[in-house]
Amino acid sequence: MALLLGPPSSGKTTLLLALAGKLDNDLRVNGEISYNGYKLNEFVPRKTSAYISQNDVHIGEMTVKETLDFSARCQGVGTRYDLLSELARREKEAGIFPEAELDLFMKATAMEGTESSLITDYTLKILGLDICKDTIVGDEMQRGVSGGQKKRVTTGEMIVGPTKTLFMDEISTGLDSSTTYQIVKCFQQIVHLTEATIFMSLLQPAPETFDLFDDIILISEGQIVYQGPREHIVEFFESCGFRCPERKGTADFLQEVTSRKDQEQYWANRSLPYRYITVSEFANRFKQFHVGMQLENELSVPYDKSRGHRAALVFKKYTVPTMGLLKACWDKEWLLIKRNAFVYVFKTGQIVIIGIIAATVFFRTNMHQRNEADAAVYIGSILFTMIMNMFNGFAELPLTIARLPIFYKHRDHLFHPPWTYTLPNFILRIPITMFEAIVWVLITYYTIGLAPEASRFFKHLLLVFLVQQMAAGMFRFISGVSRTMIIANTGGSLMLLLVFLLGGFILPKSSIPNWWIWGYWISPLTYGYNAFTVNELFAPRWSKPSSDGRTPIGIATLNNFDVFTEKRWYWIGVAALVGFIILYNVLFTFALMYLDPIGKKQAIISEEEASEMEGEGNFSEDPRLLKPEPNREIALQSLSSTDGNNTREVAMQQMGSRGNPSGIRSVDSMHESATGVAPKRGMVLPFQPLAMSFDSVNYYVDMPAEMKGQGVTDDRLQLLREVTGAFRPGVLTALMGVSGAGKTTLMDVLAGRKTGGYIEGDVRISGFPKNQETFARISGYCEQTDIHSPQVTVRESLIYSAFLRLPKEVNNEEKMKFVDEVMDLVELNNLKDAIVGLPGVTGLSTEQRKRLTIAVELVANPSIIFMDEPTSGLDARAAAIVMRTVRNTVDTGRTVVCTIHQPSIDIFEAFDELLLMKRGGQVIYSGPLGRNSHKIIEYFEAIPEVPKIKDKYNPATWMLEVSSMAAEVRLQMDFAEYYKSSSLYQRNKALIRELGTPPPGAKDLYFPTQYSQSTWEQFKSCLWKQWLTYWRSPDYNLVRFFFTLAAAFLVGTVFWRVGKNRFKLVATLVE
Repeated sequence: MALLLGPPSSGKTTLLLALAGKLDNDLRVNGEISYNGYKLNEFVPRKTSAYISQNDVHIGEMTVKETLDFSARCQGVGTRYDLLSELARREKEAGIFPEAELDLFMKATAMEGTESSLITDYTLKILGLDICKDTIVGDEMQRGVSGGQKKRVTTGEMIVGPTKTLFMDEISTGLDSSTTYQIVKCFQQIVHLTEATIFMSLLQPAPETFDLFDDIILISEGQIVYQGPREHIVEFFESCGFRCPERKGTADFLQEVTSRKDQEQYWANRSLPYRYITVSEFANRFKQFHVGMQLENELSVPYDKSRGHRAALVFKKYTVPTMGLLKACWDKEWLLIKRNAFVYVFKTGQIVIIGIIAATVFFRTNMHQRNEADAAVYIGSILFTMIMNMFNGFAELPLTIARLPIFYKHRDHLFHPPWTYTLPNFILRIPITMFEAIVWVLITYYTIGLAPEASRFFKHLLLVFLVQQMAAGMFRFISGVSRTMIIANTGGSLMLLLVFLLGGFILPKSSIPNWWIWGYWISPLTYGYNAFTVNELFAPRWSKPSSDGRTPIGIATLNNFDVFTEKRWYWIGVAALVGFIILYNVLFTFALMYLDPIGKKQAIISEEEASEMEGEGNFSEDPRLLKPEPNREIALQSLSSTDGNNTREVAMQQMGSRGNPSGIRSVDSMHESATGVAPKRGMVLPFQPLAMSFDSVNYYVDMPAEMKGQGVTDDRLQLLREVTGAFRPGVLTALMGVSGAGKTTLMDVLAGRKTGGYIEGDVRISGFPKNQETFARISGYCEQTDIHSPQVTVRESLIYSAFLRLPKEVNNEEKMKFVDEVMDLVELNNLKDAIVGLPGVTGLSTEQRKRLTIAVELVANPSIIFMDEPTSGLDARAAAIVMRTVRNTVDTGRTVVCTIHQPSIDIFEAFDELLLMKRGGQVIYSGPLGRNSHKIIEYFEAIPEVPKIKDKYNPATWMLEVSSMAAEVRLQMDFAEYYKSSSLYQRNKALIRELGTPPPGAKDLYFPTQYSQSTWEQFKSCLWKQWLTYWRSPDYNLVRFFFTLAAAFLVGTVFWRVGKNRFKLVATLVE
């Protein structure tokens, strides 16, 4: 099992994609990749191996188990069945009788085509997803599993298959270090027992996780610096003159030692002056290192194909029988239709309402059959029927677009061919369309007074059904070709315009110019229009003579509207509509088969990184590479600026002047009497330091229906249980716990972001009961997902937030000065004019977006800031930069609380205090960390039989392991109860009582208005940002411009010089 490490933009993902055979075909690739001696073009690499992306793309409506079951059905069992057959044969020959349970397990894992397999349940257990297996995955619009659980679903989706070669790209994002360790340890056992191959990249692997790997590959600037056994990698860098510090994780050291910014601090050869060692030099020195020389010798000998079994590779694109894949896709589509039943109920309701409107507008008491004018009114009702049922298919467009990313993922992994996706999509919507057509016809047909014969009623119903099916197929085809909502909306609108203009009813066939007459024959509504009118106007009641005394009214009306006057045109229309239905769905299948998702394939590399890679530019003068000023620099060994021993005293000194009646003072004055502590950073705008205390907080939600179905009788599910603690100014608090412990839930409850459920307990702000309306004005919340307007710059994002959220008493000049101060605080000055952009596509990197998220909240000048996993998804160096920003924020005297996963030793010890929770929403520790985490280590080591922490072991990982549920079972104790019986808990209760009492003369928070700014000021700020957004959205504006130009061209050329002919003009106006 190999670990891939490297700094950002070093080429980790590109390397994994290349090895998995998934690089884009348009890219120029040199070199050769082989599996067991076979080149990539000699087998199917995408089926032999599996690439687990760092992007979590799933169908939000499906549960975790359903997602894995579908993946297992599509990937099949591989060679498990053949191996079991061979094993059974050999056992029979040898007279061996296997254990019943083991034999049953192996047979269950070799069964193919079942809706749910034992492998799925096994995978759920391995990844710790069994507790949420019946919860929907969720997406932007639906709440589902947590981010860490969704990341594990992405991993599980691939490993349920038979593939034994796995390329895993940053699978630990959002997971706590203990869970990551358990998962990687399980993979290690799989590799060693089954001889599988796993190549995994991780962002911030803890030392104990790092030690699980056999080999390490270190890549930087697209070059491999080291590849070989884990035991020799530190030795290699020591031979180059660099040493890993005592309290530094080896993985963090490796990711920073090749960086120009971070390399110098690891220079160990004091006898020689430091100079920057380039990546190329490292790579050349590795070739002279004994591991590199051994590797070169191994690669110089060609691999003998006979050493490996041919069955280890896959030579067919789809290993599951076609009918099995079709059934799996059929079941999935049926499931999604049931989950999206609201959409179809809403569509039916829409049809009912519009049908009632149509029926009352064309009510039969006002409809006569006396002459051609009366017949024209009936044709009007038919046109309305066609148009409304055509528009009814438009709903397929957003539904299809939303599912395309998931389809492309499944297609790239060769889960199933495109036609097995489109066929169930088409067939399963036939009953829905038929039902909608019946509803429409029942409401409108006899109410309007169309031809009363039963045969014509059913013919009319058939046409309504076919028009709806044709429209749905057309919009699915447009979605498959367009692939994005903006292009699809434009393409759909243009298609509708073309179909309506040339359908023969807006402009008669004889009036359509010769250069557009071809459009008349390819418009599906041409045939629908002819079929509808022929079906109605050939009825017996329209056989009376028209105004000329000879021609029947029906025929005369058809002639007036330039419609074909033969009865056979009904069946021609039916056949044509059926043909268009088939054509659009076939074209949709081909679009899914051959078109790739729209998006940039190249990596995003900043100018800074590019100049480093090319060795260009004056680095000493680049402001982005300058070290911070001394008062801002945080040592990488320990980011914490205060010892855990004195944080309480410092915090109490900060709170010492709460007797100020106004409660508002300059931050600089907070530390005039604080001796021995570095002065906090002053800012242009004063704020009121506030402490938050909470006592016996409980949070319940209604019991999910899935759990009730499993026999749970309680009406409520408790997520938080008797949570007690305090957050204070100038103290950086970490909120930690295993996945599912309730960290984000607690933060959401305290921040007032939980709108559902039942909350109990006492929450106070500087002694006064918390009022959410006022609390929202003095608090900030940095979400885990960095959501920003992509078209504005960094500085404009902050200006927008400041102008909306700062009090009206602050003038514009002070607001702008405060914005500049915040940018300096979070180190975004060098990026102030950079466009924010879209994540992973353009603009800022993930780490820069994290800092922008913090800055957007800081410019509101809050007293209390909540941050949800500010370092999640970042490598060690980027996480250190973000933590320096967080530390700077705390140094201003604000109260800052962070939930955090997988912290390195450096990041963990940057915090002053810790609130540790266990699964079930209970607190098991709340107090200081201490220097080198000695406070929390002493607390847990004092518990009998708790194992002592090992040297260089990450305290964050250690405390999660020794306090896990498994540890509680082993020790036969409850850590929550132990904490409640401790002296630490009593001290915390005393502190909460003190903070829960308002100081004499203090006043509760009060704001005269709900919003900081008036409606007019809010409007101006929103208008300003919207103006910038539109101005910087050329793709959107160009699409709108193109649509306007195309629509104008269509209308102009179709109605070319029609106004010059009075007869044509009158006819057009009548139409």
